[in-house]
Amino acid sequence: MRKYAVRRLPVLDWLPRYRPTWLLQDALAGITVGLLVVPQGIAYSALAGLNPEYGLYAAFMVSFTYTIFGTCKSVTIGPTVIMAIMIYPFVEKYGADMAILITFLKGCIIALLGIFHLGSLLDFISLPVITGFTSAAAINIAFSQFKSLLGIRHTAESFLDSIYAIYKYRNEIRYSDTLLGVGKNQLFLTSSNIPGQRTGTILQKIGWFLGLSRNALVVIIGTIMAYIFYTNDLEPFSLTRQCLPSIASLPFSTFHNLTYNFLEMTTAMKTTLFTIPVVSTILHSAVIKAFAKGEFLDITQEIIALGACNIFGSFVCSMPVTGSFVRTAINHASGVKTPLGGIFTGSLVLLAISLLTSTFRFIPKATLAGLVIYSMYYMLDFPTYKLLWRAKKIDFFVMNLTLVIGVFLGLEYGILIGIVANFVILLYFSAHPSIQTKIEQIEGETVIVIVPEEAIAFPAAERLRANVMKVSGESSCNMILDCKNLKRLDVTVAENIKLLGKDLSVRGRTIVCSNCCENVNAVLKVVAPELLNVKGDR
Repeated sequence: MRKYAVRRLPVLDWLPRYRPTWLLQDALAGITVGLLVVPQGIAYSALAGLNPEYGLYAAFMVSFTYTIFGTCKSVTIGPTVIMAIMIYPFVEKYGADMAILITFLKGCIIALLGIFHLGSLLDFISLPVITGFTSAAAINIAFSQFKSLLGIRHTAESFLDSIYAIYKYRNEIRYSDTLLGVGKNQLFLTSSNIPGQRTGTILQKIGWFLGLSRNALVVIIGTIMAYIFYTNDLEPFSLTRQCLPSIASLPFSTFHNLTYNFLEMTTAMKTTLFTIPVVSTILHSAVIKAFAKGEFLDITQEIIALGACNIFGSFVCSMPVTGSFVRTAINHASGVKTPLGGIFTGSLVLLAISLLTSTFRFIPKATLAGLVIYSMYYMLDFPTYKLLWRAKKIDFFVMNLTLVIGVFLGLEYGILIGIVANFVILLYFSAHPSIQTKIEQIEGETVIVIVPEEAIAFPAAERLRANVMKVSGESSCNMILDCKNLKRLDVTVAENIKLLGKDLSVRGRTIVCSNCCENVNAVLKVVAPELLNVKGDR
């Protein structure tokens, strides 16, 4: 019982072994991540069509929750751009309550995946599909922010809608917003090139800090500029103008122009109710695998932890959360020692909520748009594009198919069609195994040796039989089926091999099986024992 408790509550494992000397490192790493998550939480909330505080509520609650349930010291969970863009259409149509309900239901589904050890099902989603999905998300997100960057106040739900809105309302472009957004992007680019390191000279440390906190600094500068203009009765920028939402019970019904009950809300989610948990779990798994750095990975517990973060977050008006690659990289580079760093991150976010809420209404939308667009560039994984093109063209095709469908039809359809395309390719190669044939002299007799170069499953059974019969029609030699590459055999394949033996006997030839492993031998003994009547394996 104690072992199970420790496995499900990892804090019981590392906290008793905690060293006081680690506290400073965890505090530094936690505060560093907090400086990044505050502006990102605000930006991603706006991206999802929510008040800025929803992203901050998510950031502080999941930081505390992952400290208890998480196993990887470097991983940070919180609001991300992909989660934001996936819930935006529902927030736009049904209001913020829908985002909170999605967070709760998503957490329940992910937790069940972990409890019933179903996380391995996600292994069927390949790298090309994930790459295509994240690239489609980056393109959709970037184009959705161009409206705010240009000061256009109309909404759009998709890539094509964004292009159309920019063209249709081009006369409403506010050049002050455009100048602010472009200027902030230039500031991002400049600050990212500042040399610096955490353990160097004073100047290097300053450079490191400026590069690390550039997101927060850009948002602060934009807010100060907007406030100065506001005090002088000027408003050159489109502002956020949203207030702090109250923390209430879970919204199992909502009112947004119309009243929707729980059944209507869940029905409206359609496939998104299942694609969001899947995408979230895939992204989180990719993050923990990238930063495990030799540590033991308990994928099941990590899935449970992700589910718990979403469930507990939903009780404080959180938007959906998952593992963040950027913030995890910062956390790791800051030298975090244990998950305790999340306590400092959450505390800093809470401090921001309590002290800065009144200033959120002065954040220019163009500043947040610039931050998001800048971040999206780094989601385009050019090295992986090149790798897929050079290594295997079919994988490159699957990636592009997922990307194009995701951009033009929607992210859910993109990942679903990408998965289906992968399964079609898997089934094709499963039904078309590589088979080698060669002629050998064995004990003075010329025989044809058939060597399957990979495992043969039931979709390939008839094709194997047809290929061998074709070879037998071109030669009068007897045959040997070399099973050295077969580690298992299903009954369908064994039955077809038995029928093959009967077909060849009609032509006055024989076929026997050699080099059978224990599993293959056991199946053939039951289905076709006569095919094992061979003097000895070669």
